[in-house]
Amino acid sequence: MDDEKAVLDTLRAMLRRAFNGYILEFAESGEEALELLDEYKAEPIGKLVVITDWLMPGMKGDEFLVQVHQKYPSALKIILSGLIDQSGIQRAKEEADLFDVVSKPWDAEALIDLIKKGIEEQVDLDDLG
Repeated sequence: MDDEKAVLDTLRAMLRRAFNGYILEFAESGEEALELLDEYKAEPIGKLVVITDWLMPGMKGDEFLVQVHQKYPSALKIILSGLIDQSGIQRAKEEADLFDVVSKPWDAEALIDLIKKGIEEQVDLDDLG
């Protein structure tokens, strides 16, 4: 999730190359992203990775991740942001089990490796019942 179209386009291209065969969804707001997640609630998801900007209109990234965590506690949660305050990071760690924070501009290979590492460590949501 990011409110900048150029960032979403770059992520879309990068993630499609690296994670061919995965379902990838992109949203420009927290509300839109939560709606997308609700659409998958009734379906088997497997593993869920959520990457969000922090500074977003309407809903900051830490607030979004707390809401995601309430519905999907084992989701892998990453903040990808050029600007974030320490209280936002701390809240996401304490209330949303934040996996990591990546600064913009990001290194594509490092971000892909981080996601792969997180997926390897992640519990399959379908195994939680």
